[in-house]
Amino acid sequence: MTRAESPGRTDAQAPVCSPKRAMPLTTALVLLCAGLLAAVSIGGCQTTRTGTDEDRPDRPRRPVIGAERDEKSISALFEGRRYEREGEEDSALRAFERAIEINPELTMAYIEAGNIYRRRGDYSLAERRYGEAARVEPLNFEAQYLHGLALQLLNRLTEAVRAYLRALAIDPMNLDANMNIATAYLGLGEPRQAMRYAIRAVRIDGESGPARANLAAVYRELDEHESAVTELRQAAELMQLSPELLLMLSDSLSRTGRKDEAIVTIEEVLALGPSPVAYETLGALLFRDYRYDEAEEAFQRAIELDPTHFPAINSLGIYRLNQYLWSEKRNRDAQRDGVRLLRRSLQINPDQPRIVELVRRYGA
Repeated sequence: MTRAESPGRTDAQAPVCSPKRAMPLTTALVLLCAGLLAAVSIGGCQTTRTGTDEDRPDRPRRPVIGAERDEKSISALFEGRRYEREGEEDSALRAFERAIEINPELTMAYIEAGNIYRRRGDYSLAERRYGEAARVEPLNFEAQYLHGLALQLLNRLTEAVRAYLRALAIDPMNLDANMNIATAYLGLGEPRQAMRYAIRAVRIDGESGPARANLAAVYRELDEHESAVTELRQAAELMQLSPELLLMLSDSLSRTGRKDEAIVTIEEVLALGPSPVAYETLGALLFRDYRYDEAEEAFQRAIELDPTHFPAINSLGIYRLNQYLWSEKRNRDAQRDGVRLLRRSLQINPDQPRIVELVRRYGA
């Protein structure tokens, strides 16, 4: 018998792993990697000079003001770090900005100021400071990497990729840079470009759950769900289970024909805590397993949890239209209810061409 459509769900977004040297970067899959900014030594190469050479009248002396500038800027940098340790972030930021004003070539002052702006959610100012750090010291991995991170947080993905490539040219085996550039490529719709870096991240650290989840996200975008299931199961053994991880696993299991395993996995998600996404996904799986009453109940539970969750509204509406078709178009109540639900979904999110077409087809 003809069906209008099969309810489905939108795939979860790919993971970001936060850098080990930075605060967490989150998307739909929250993967937290703890770490601290490594202390970076300040100083340059020292040359040994003889007294005779230094005292030559034709040799230009370093201006005293330059030495004073360096001393004052480094003092302000250390003062800012002390304020940070004491939890006085405003004072720390003022100290770092003062260090920059005194010495515009002090890379770490830009980075420290950028870190504070990023923690505050001011990604534009963070990007500006990290970008200046990278300009001052192009071969500084941390400056290039953090510049890429800020650009990614601003969703300037093409620029983020370029910054990550500069960072990887300095340190090609950095785990977080490889993971984040893979995620950026996924955001640009280029999973094949992402694959190289996602695989390298797993080779760098095969015991990293986030790296394996990241690789699974790439496989999913390439519709290679068997490989995605393998990586997601390994990730689940290496990191704390999250609803997002289990949702991706359930979806990939269902796409490989393992409906029973997919349903069990979604039930694990619901055991961690009910969510509209989990209930809508469960409903779609039950629908495809011909368990229509249970599917309807799951869709309704999703909508009860979030009346604006339009994927669940769509799924329930499509189920009603199927009831209309199964009745050989005699169940007009099901038709009207289905169209009403789809119109409600379009009020929440008008940019749904497939739903617009269903309303046009069945709403006449």
